[in-house]
Amino acid sequence: MRNVDYIIVGDGYAGLFLAHHLIMNKKSFVIFSEGKKSASQVSAGIINPVVLKKFTTFWKAQEQIDFLKASLKEIESYTGENYLINAPIHRIFHDENEQNLWLKKSANEELTNFLDQNFDRLNGLKNDFLTGKVNQSARLNVSGFFAGLFSFLKKNDHLINEKFDYTKVNPSESSYKDFIFKNIIFCEGMGVKDNPYFSEIMVNPNKGHHIKVKLSQPIPENITIKKKHFLFPTGNGLYFYGGTYDREQLHQHIDESAVAQLVKGLSEFYPYNFEVEEVHFGFRPTVKDRRPIIGRHENFSNLYVFNGLGARGILNGCYFSRDLIRFIEEDIPLHEEVSWDRFK
Repeated sequence: MRNVDYIIVGDGYAGLFLAHHLIMNKKSFVIFSEGKKSASQVSAGIINPVVLKKFTTFWKAQEQIDFLKASLKEIESYTGENYLINAPIHRIFHDENEQNLWLKKSANEELTNFLDQNFDRLNGLKNDFLTGKVNQSARLNVSGFFAGLFSFLKKNDHLINEKFDYTKVNPSESSYKDFIFKNIIFCEGMGVKDNPYFSEIMVNPNKGHHIKVKLSQPIPENITIKKKHFLFPTGNGLYFYGGTYDREQLHQHIDESAVAQLVKGLSEFYPYNFEVEEVHFGFRPTVKDRRPIIGRHENFSNLYVFNGLGARGILNGCYFSRDLIRFIEEDIPLHEEVSWDRFK
């Protein structure tokens, strides 16, 4: 039998940031990875403190940005790679009203550090009303992040490449197959619906598509462009454009109407020819109040859930995984806003 402090079930942002904090706290653990590409692994990797539809921010945005950057430095210390891409978001304005709203919001104390008051023009693109830069925004090198961390976890005997079998868990004896554990944290995204211990948690799927395109004319590559969706280079001559939000069409295949929506959106500001080379989709686990769901099972004190990261998987996953570890190890209470008890 192998004794571990933690078993992590799930290999998206929640699982990997949990693994990172356990590494930093010198805890023994294994992480179960089914080997399928999660919604996290096909995400854009946008790090953004601003809601770019209404020019507002969100709960603990500055704290989350600061903590993420510090955590990525820590991850660099043991993977040898920097996964932070300093490519700020430039939001293309639809009209003068959006310009004025941006300037008005930028004077607010909670937004002044995020909304740049100087507007820019992007050459070669349709941006008649200029663009606004989101300060402190960036991107995560998503493919590099997952590849680098999986490699480190495998090399250090933390990674178990198999589907987790709920029927083999014995919470009363703290055993799972050949493991004796102190705690299991389930962070499976929409896979939680198959979890007999936490299947009732209030997460809902939100399907997102993105396309990878080949552009006929170059665009600035040191920024992330946003109008309806995000556009940025991914290497190999391709660009990411996405992603959509759909709570209705939840089938397990590409929705052509979503692809058409993306093609139309890109055509609105990119005036040249482009070719769609790839289409990807995933299911974000979302919560009605847009905050994660974190907590301890009501009957088994060694089982925990960490879910509902939504479209802010990177920021939520990094910041609140630390809170969960503190809750387990130090009995520091969780924020009421993220505790799963709030829906009971």
